[in-house]
Amino acid sequence: MPPRTVVIGVDSSTQSTKAAVVDTVTGELLAVGRAPHVVTGEGGARESDPEVWWRALCDAVAGGLKESGLPASSVTGIAVAGQQHGLVVLDRSGRPLRPALLWNDTRSAPQAAALTAELGGPDAWTARTGTVPVASMTASKWRWLRENDPANAEAAAAVRLPHDFLTERLAGTAATDPGDASGTCWYSTGTHAYDPELLGLLGLDEALLPPVAATGAVRIGSLTATAAEALGLPEGIAVAAGTGDNMSAAVGLGLGGAGLLDHPVLSLGTSGTVFAASLARPASTALSGFAAADGTYLPLACTLNCTLAVDKVATLLGLHRDDAAPGGEAVLLPFLDGERTPDLPTSAGLLTGLRHDTTPQQLLGAAYEGAAFTVLRALDELSRACGLDPADPEVAARPLRLIGGGAQGRTWVETVRRLSGRPLIVPGSGELVARGAAALAASAAGGGDPVAVATRWNEAAEDAELPAVERDTEAWDRIGSVLDRASAPLLGG
Repeated sequence: MPPRTVVIGVDSSTQSTKAAVVDTVTGELLAVGRAPHVVTGEGGARESDPEVWWRALCDAVAGGLKESGLPASSVTGIAVAGQQHGLVVLDRSGRPLRPALLWNDTRSAPQAAALTAELGGPDAWTARTGTVPVASMTASKWRWLRENDPANAEAAAAVRLPHDFLTERLAGTAATDPGDASGTCWYSTGTHAYDPELLGLLGLDEALLPPVAATGAVRIGSLTATAAEALGLPEGIAVAAGTGDNMSAAVGLGLGGAGLLDHPVLSLGTSGTVFAASLARPASTALSGFAAADGTYLPLACTLNCTLAVDKVATLLGLHRDDAAPGGEAVLLPFLDGERTPDLPTSAGLLTGLRHDTTPQQLLGAAYEGAAFTVLRALDELSRACGLDPADPEVAARPLRLIGGGAQGRTWVETVRRLSGRPLIVPGSGELVARGAAALAASAAGGGDPVAVATRWNEAAEDAELPAVERDTEAWDRIGSVLDRASAPLLGG
């Protein structure tokens, strides 16, 4: 019997790193190593030291390999999926010049608005990049850095995304992929290349940026001796280009050209996202028109306030996160960190509709409803971006795949079920971002198309399927009315 071979998929998220050890043939998740990150900043600032990500990656890989009980010689490849949009600036030795600006840092909202106007408005940006600049996007952060920290902007010898930084540490080779690059607002999803006019608008030299591999599964190099020693892995194993976390989750679900197309996914984590893999190039100002890791497209809407915001409300109320009831007349929009969808970067939370008989459990339920509504409202626009009619009964009846930490929470599942009125599928395969990265690693090591690899791996998974329930249109209309009427005067719009 031949020795077992494995690949390692790394999920470097906002809060932590996870390293999944996955059987190359069966897709069995053998072990997951974990290590925390540190996020600093007050108000709209959110920053992390990229060196912490590297140390966390080393610790998580070592922990995962130890837990698996396998020798390091079993590992044939590694790939990183990272939090999108973060701005990492490096010196000539590859060391960070300053903490990275994270995706949920909202200080660059004025720069985003200025950039949007300078190119001619939202439609002009959508036509070029698929995405309108908001505070989350890397281009807005670069403009902010040039205006507020010009010394480090001028000193930058390289500009990277979080996953680019880690991949370069592994392989000693600068590289990114179309998926993560498409979240910068300086990459054109039409030409599949950096956009010279946008780089000129930003004052960003293309020489500072990494080359873009054709897909996230391309082998861009081999594990260096230095990285191998730090991780306890064999020198020379395959290193894939890797991708952004949402793109990797799509691969892990088997979404893409060699798998499912135009099937919506709702991810409930620190952020809330709704996305689908599609052959249609998205062109909607209401969505981020990203590229996918496998050469298709990934139209996506993202909110800043999801599970952490609701957990904060539960803590304030002194309740367990599942000690909740439907909100009744109360509406709570938990925009505690500003908001990206809708674009309200300076917003705060809003509570309205209180009565004498409103209970703490209803207030917590209203927070769940507000967070879920905000991301669910983008579903119809997502369908249109995929070239589908959201009013078509077949399209409206397509199951909504529910992933992320919230998918394991009873109240999250029931709230999404009630507000969407759609059947839900909760995939049985866990750690989808890390598993998607593992599929990229397997492909880079010679395993074929990554989406096909993940689809084969998922055949043994036991998905939970929940039938549709009648949609709570009363709650839906109530929350929508409050959000539409309050956004400008009360939410900082």
